[in-house]
Amino acid sequence: MTLLIVFVLLAILVSFLCSVFEAVLLSLSAPFIALKEKQGKRSGQILRRLKDNINAPLAAILTLNTISHTIGAAGAGAQAAEVFGSASLGVFSAILTFLILVFSEIIPKTLGALYWQKLAGVTAYCLHYMIILLYPFIKMSDAITGLISSHKPQQGLSRSEFAVMAEVSEQEGHIASDEAKILLNLLQFKETKVRDVMTPRVVVFSADESQTIDEFFEQQDKKHFSRIPVYLDDKEHVTGFVMRMDLLEAKANGEGHRLLAEFRRDIKAVIETTTLTHAFDLCIQERSHILLVIDEYGQTEGIITQEDMVETLFGLEIMDESDRSADLQVVAKRWWQRRSLKLERKQPEATPSQSKSRFSR
Repeated sequence: MTLLIVFVLLAILVSFLCSVFEAVLLSLSAPFIALKEKQGKRSGQILRRLKDNINAPLAAILTLNTISHTIGAAGAGAQAAEVFGSASLGVFSAILTFLILVFSEIIPKTLGALYWQKLAGVTAYCLHYMIILLYPFIKMSDAITGLISSHKPQQGLSRSEFAVMAEVSEQEGHIASDEAKILLNLLQFKETKVRDVMTPRVVVFSADESQTIDEFFEQQDKKHFSRIPVYLDDKEHVTGFVMRMDLLEAKANGEGHRLLAEFRRDIKAVIETTTLTHAFDLCIQERSHILLVIDEYGQTEGIITQEDMVETLFGLEIMDESDRSADLQVVAKRWWQRRSLKLERKQPEATPSQSKSRFSR
């Protein structure tokens, strides 16, 4: 009877520990391991090695689990036949199977999945020594799995998985909605084109560089943009931009007769299909807050500023006291709609004879 109890406990307890270790190992997250490493804990280094080569700890767990099940079940079955007789062996096998299922699979894996953070340290050291003890079996397992597939599992999270993780974290209350929005916008930042964010040409405020400072302030005194694109002859021909502060300083010094062209600064141009990441890097490299957006033929399409890119990243409209509209793209769209409506009204209606001749061709 004593041997029967020993074999049953061996099968259940060893399998219990293996199931806990497996659940904890598969529940470990990369940020948790990185945090342990940053804290200087040795368990963090061990966990990193285990996750980087996850086949080794899994092979150790499955090997030990299989050994315990085989020895425990065989020994318990033999002892049960001696104690209760061979006729009761079927009933004993059913009871043992139920005990192993509940106490070696369901309960330990549930505990490991729920308390994996608290059990991570103990699991790390236990798996470390299990790998050492079962090293020959692990090497054999690696050789067999290597014949099946040499593909290494993907490390870390993909962009789509990271986006889903941000949404789930928001729903579960781990991060605020604003934080989740920023994370999602950051993931889309690389794919967003300049044309999706720029201020369209039709609503860009610009000035003729041949104007004097006095003329500019007389005509546009209510405009308070800090950087103003300037053009030569035609608004399509943007030559650069001027700083409003430079103009105010010159006017205060009695230099209102000077032309805007004398204060013109160079403006870098980007094609409308350029990504925001590239445009933002260009702004940083050139130490510029404004870029000219052109199409593939060199025609002006609009402008984009660092403010536009930051607004896209944070998912909000940054407005100061001089801004009258939150989104100039909306203004541009309304402008085009009104223009299209006017053109439709001006278009003469076709007479019956004209319609007939047109369809008879």
